[in-house]
Amino acid sequence: MTRSKPPTGANIAGRVKREGEPVVSVAGLSKDFGDRRAVDDISFTISSGECVGFLGPNGAGKTTTINILLGLARKSAGRINLLGREIPEKHRQVKRRIGVVPQADSLDPDLTVAENLLTYAGYFNIPKKKALAKTGELLHFFALSNRSDEIIEHLSGGQRRRLLLARALINDPQLLILDEPTIGLDPQARHLMWERLEILKEQGTTMLLTSHYLDEVSRLSDRVLIMDQGRIVAEGAPRQLISEMVGLEVFEVEGSGAELDELEKKFSTCKAEIERANDKLYVYTREECDRLEKLLAGKRDWLRRPANLEDLFIQLTGRSLREA
Repeated sequence: MTRSKPPTGANIAGRVKREGEPVVSVAGLSKDFGDRRAVDDISFTISSGECVGFLGPNGAGKTTTINILLGLARKSAGRINLLGREIPEKHRQVKRRIGVVPQADSLDPDLTVAENLLTYAGYFNIPKKKALAKTGELLHFFALSNRSDEIIEHLSGGQRRRLLLARALINDPQLLILDEPTIGLDPQARHLMWERLEILKEQGTTMLLTSHYLDEVSRLSDRVLIMDQGRIVAEGAPRQLISEMVGLEVFEVEGSGAELDELEKKFSTCKAEIERANDKLYVYTREECDRLEKLLAGKRDWLRRPANLEDLFIQLTGRSLREA
């Protein structure tokens, strides 16, 4: 498949990678809601041009953290520096240099595709001539030029998500915050969004990405932060964390209690960690262990696959559903 490219010579986000001061610097951040501590003394940085995946189960504290970064909630303790300025003291100046793709669709249904971008440009006092040029550039980049005069209700879900991302880029942001950018999209629409985000990465756009699609996070992120119960429980490059904390491969085996009891004893001959969940056995191997396949000979309900980010997430935060 040929990947669509932006207009020749265009830099949609208006940024290039450069070394120096972090775009985001958080130190000792905490947030209390009465007696409940939602964010508990966390620290992290995001460098220029880096895409960081910010993960956690419902109630982990990541939404509260992002709301504090955006000025939608006040911190209880800690220091935040965004784009070289202290927060919240300099929030007004900083917000003009941030782009946000919200999880909820916040497009104006009474306006056309182009009018949604031009109206948003007005919030940043972008001159009309520049706003028109930027709107045309973005619509081309996101394959929406032929829809510029359509009202929002005529767009598909994928087109609406692409328009939300285009809108977030109208002010040439130095930091792009993506909250579930491909939620509800079909595979084709998701891949188109990924391609556009990858181009933005190549152009040096700094991104903070939250998503429950862990294949999306693995594909786009240079580094991940995993949060649970208000604290950061893991941080690093996805593949490195998976290798160090999960292993090389995962065997998933289904069976009766007696079958799994027997297999669990046999699997102890390999360098592996074993997890039992209901009628399933998960074996996380830390070395090549082809003899496991021999032990499973004749058994139909099993799968061998590479370890992935979802395995890491579940090992760190558990398999149980939680209330938000």
